[in-house]
Amino acid sequence: MSKFEYDLAVLGSGPAGATAASVAAKAGRKVAIMEVGAQGGDFLNGYDVPSQAAFTIAKSFYEAKKGAKWGLSSGSLRYNFPTLINFTRSAVRKASPFFGAKFLESAGVEVIKGRAHFLSPHEVSVGSRVVKAKNFVIATGAELKNGEIKNLENVRVLTPKSAFEIIRPPKSLFVIGAGATGVELAQYFATLGTQVLLSDIAARPLPKEDEEVGQFVDELFNKRFGIKVLTRTRVVAVEKDAISKKVILIRGGQEKTVRVDEVLLATSKAPATDIGLENAGVKYDNHGILVDQALRTTAKNIFAAGDVLGGNSSATRAVLEGKTAAQNLVYRSKVAVDLAGMPTITNILPKIASVGLKEDDCLKADKKIKKALVAFSDVVQSVTADDVNGFVKIIADRSGKLLGGTIMAPDADLMVAELSLAIKNGMSAEELAAAPHAVESWSEAVRVAGLRL
Repeated sequence: MSKFEYDLAVLGSGPAGATAASVAAKAGRKVAIMEVGAQGGDFLNGYDVPSQAAFTIAKSFYEAKKGAKWGLSSGSLRYNFPTLINFTRSAVRKASPFFGAKFLESAGVEVIKGRAHFLSPHEVSVGSRVVKAKNFVIATGAELKNGEIKNLENVRVLTPKSAFEIIRPPKSLFVIGAGATGVELAQYFATLGTQVLLSDIAARPLPKEDEEVGQFVDELFNKRFGIKVLTRTRVVAVEKDAISKKVILIRGGQEKTVRVDEVLLATSKAPATDIGLENAGVKYDNHGILVDQALRTTAKNIFAAGDVLGGNSSATRAVLEGKTAAQNLVYRSKVAVDLAGMPTITNILPKIASVGLKEDDCLKADKKIKKALVAFSDVVQSVTADDVNGFVKIIADRSGKLLGGTIMAPDADLMVAELSLAIKNGMSAEELAAAPHAVESWSEAVRVAGLRL
């Protein structure tokens, strides 16, 4: 008999871990998965699924209220917040078959409850039990960082997860962090009537996106949603008094204090690496676990995937990495993760989707590029939809080969698939423009952008 209980043991049951476990199990391997929290990880139970459900309602509420100017009787529209939160909880239950315990068990994966800690390259402890496996995939995800904010441990603040567990929306809210999660939650609460302040140490919101996106969001949030965006702002402390919470910040070289009902921490995440990696011979740093292009760690029998590699991944990327890691492990191959055409989505109104290289990436790499930006005011759909808030931007090299693109549109998450396919297959802007596009749709802006290049 083998000295190992399992061919593969997976740490973490989020998209990366669940995918790796199911792929290996379907290939005939004996697999176990270990999870300290609820099955499905933070994706299912923390932020991703609950937020998407909540945003669906908030979007409908906002669009319905906007219809008053078209003659719809929606000016006095109201919402029931407890019902909204119940819907997010029901969404988690209904989505669990895709990543939860039943999904894993139906694939032949044994689910083990508890926190795993490496004892050696082939052993982990889970509570009082020692699990021995021939191979491992680490998919423990990432944890919210506090950004060195003083006194945070003494003040109850909201997190992206607990934001969907409160019983009523606050009257005023200070959001720390203007990355994708921060801007999504800022707009969500503003849509429900909360007075929102959004801060970030960067020069613009969504600093990882192209500059035009940050400028657009800043203006949109201020004019349409009443959100005050505080850029180049560092929060140094949070305090609690009898009736409110105080946020102490430094902006423009001056210390200031803001009083609000609630504070929401939406800072970046740190990879969850406190799992005894030293005992397993797995190297890591502040950025995450170190892996080669095939996702193998410095221990030859251990692979890693998902947020534990960098802290701020996406479910789409995590699924691909989990699948690649499992396939390389099962078939002893060295296939690199192919991220060409991998999109990222920010769920605000309008949605933001980007793929490939950003303009800043090209400048840092000294790439000579061509770019085109088409505002929605340049396409007929802006008239029929009564909306000019959005654009399409595409980037190509000197030969016209597509390098990247960004879309800000109500259907950006769907429209970006065209750019993903084009970039993954090495298409040119000319070929993109030559494809027929419906004139009476937002996608016409994609064709025009390709034509301009």
